[in-house]
Amino acid sequence: MIRHHCSLLRPVALAALAACLPSVQAQDAAATQVVVSGSAAPRAADLVPFAIGVVDRDTISAAGPGINLSEAIGRVPGVVVNNRSNYAQDLQISARGFGARAGFGVRGIRLYTDGIPASGPDGQGQVSQFDLVNAQRIEVLRGPFSALYGNSSGGVISLFSAPVKGPEADFSVDGGSDGLRQVRASVGALTTAGIGVRASLTQMTLDGFRPQSAAKRTLGTLRGAWEEGNDRVVLQLNHLRQNAQDALGLNRADFDADPYQTAQVALDFNTRKELAQTQVGGSWTHRFDAGALREASLAGYSGQRSVTQWQAIPVAAQGSPRHGGGVVDFDRGFHGAEARLRWGWDALDLVVGAALDSQRDDRRGYENFIGSTLGVTGRLRRDEVDRADTRDVFAQADWQLSPTLALSAGLRHGKVSLSADDAYLANGDDSGEVSYTYTNPVLGLRWQAAPGWQLHASVARGVEAPTLGELAYRPDGQGGFNTALKAQTSRQAELGARWRAQAWQLDATLFHTQVDDELSTATNSGGRSSFQNVGRTRRQGAELSAAWRPASGWRAATALTWLDATYLDAFKTCAGTPCTAPTADVAAGNRVAGAPRSTGFAEVAWRDARWGEFGLEARGSGSVAVNDRNTDFAGGYGVLALRWRKAYTLPDGTRAELLARVDNLADRVYAGSVIVNDGNGRFFEPGAPRSVLLGLRLGLGR
Repeated sequence: MIRHHCSLLRPVALAALAACLPSVQAQDAAATQVVVSGSAAPRAADLVPFAIGVVDRDTISAAGPGINLSEAIGRVPGVVVNNRSNYAQDLQISARGFGARAGFGVRGIRLYTDGIPASGPDGQGQVSQFDLVNAQRIEVLRGPFSALYGNSSGGVISLFSAPVKGPEADFSVDGGSDGLRQVRASVGALTTAGIGVRASLTQMTLDGFRPQSAAKRTLGTLRGAWEEGNDRVVLQLNHLRQNAQDALGLNRADFDADPYQTAQVALDFNTRKELAQTQVGGSWTHRFDAGALREASLAGYSGQRSVTQWQAIPVAAQGSPRHGGGVVDFDRGFHGAEARLRWGWDALDLVVGAALDSQRDDRRGYENFIGSTLGVTGRLRRDEVDRADTRDVFAQADWQLSPTLALSAGLRHGKVSLSADDAYLANGDDSGEVSYTYTNPVLGLRWQAAPGWQLHASVARGVEAPTLGELAYRPDGQGGFNTALKAQTSRQAELGARWRAQAWQLDATLFHTQVDDELSTATNSGGRSSFQNVGRTRRQGAELSAAWRPASGWRAATALTWLDATYLDAFKTCAGTPCTAPTADVAAGNRVAGAPRSTGFAEVAWRDARWGEFGLEARGSGSVAVNDRNTDFAGGYGVLALRWRKAYTLPDGTRAELLARVDNLADRVYAGSVIVNDGNGRFFEPGAPRSVLLGLRLGLGR
């Protein structure tokens, strides 16, 4: 591989502002990065009463080609980001077990890029539009304070772009194993009027290490920021186009025989996905010079997403009149806005605000055959309009009770409304609507026990409503929304400690969460999947992250997680497809599918002005249940990676950087992810074999 590469959470407006604050720009170390996620006002990561990880720009740059979030996030405990090696299905992301049930896309976790949501109002999202190369940092919030983000908040991942400080130009190229080719170009300028503008374009192509796994992606971004006096305006436009083949998963027998093969049905039906998305967003912030009111902000976004996916559903299965076809096709329009006010006194910061998000899906389904020709778009089998809307109000306060004691409290009240208007009535009327109202309180306390040593504790109530896809069909096979489906609710608590010394950084967290009305699969029949509430689950565990600089040029880091994600109540589910009623027993005490019991990351690096930086990385995972019945598991694994990079300054002032990486150094065979509760038993998605990456970056400025 060759590489040449040139960087709200919660509510939109503050994040868009904080991404460009001078205090953020001036700090590089992750331990002192200004954190916006979960705080009423920007604060250092060490001064918040909740678990948060910050991945800085240097770490992102060294972690890989900047294509997938999974390259860098393994350094944050509590969060699992599995690379499916399948660009037709996006990454598999979970936080403390939330989101593990997702067979595709991301659920249970809120996603943001420069304050613009990458999660829809129904709780489902994607990270394919994240521009990692132009990122200044990534914040990962997990635990109770994620409840402040409303519906579907087991955790929050937010990317912040690097600000433009002056003239800049970057060009980079990457190449590597399995036909990886990537080219990037970026230019930026700071005008005399104080407007900072950056435009970037990236194109990636990949042949893949399995048949039917090629992909091509083009990502373009345009970002502008202007500040004068007490006002700041930020505008951003991004466009993503991605075409990818889908190699599907493998069943146990095929995975054991040859993990790098592709299921024959994928080849027969030419399974693939075409995606295009355009999104624009902006924010305006005004700071007040006098009085308690410190800041007012307003932000909004709008976009369009179009997806067509050809699946491997057999022709015979589509003979059922209830079937929706083997081609998924939808056009989604989405938009949202948020307004907020922040007051500040000597020891107290208070933020209040309101937010709304909406999406409309014009969704169609077609047969994936015409006569004897497979993998083409045939007759219409589904035609409906799906809508999702959320309306929220929120308040949060940070109160410095004493020099050593600080309190944070928040409340978010909202309503999510979901509906479908079915225009294809040949298979019954699947129209319907349902709404869920929630009130999420959060409370946190931080105590400075001694210089360099802090303790923190937090508790909260959270909620996760079903997605549009999970509500679409009823288990009894009748038409209409599954209005009996409840939102799952959680009660979360965590206790943590941070220790900072001259050469050490240590973070440790214990957490406990009980979920009521957990959402899981009920039936799979006639191309329709229905869902059910299965009672209580428990998620508890421990997280540890540590960094050590033993001597000049040397550094070491580790991130470890232990997670016990267990069903507390017995229930019944389907054992395969077709299944018109759950008959298979799931015992109380079974592990939640898709949630590994342990994960870990470690690295040792040495940097020298003459020789550059050498790094050795190790990451691993414990076994993972592939279904709720726990009839099979993906085995645990550990893999190594070796990297080297060196920066040069050319005579004309141009910066040049070389990067070389070897991932899966020992060529370990393992399942990189699982397709949870797959009705066909194709649970296993193989991790990539040994791969080599070479990259070159040339740049001016920054």
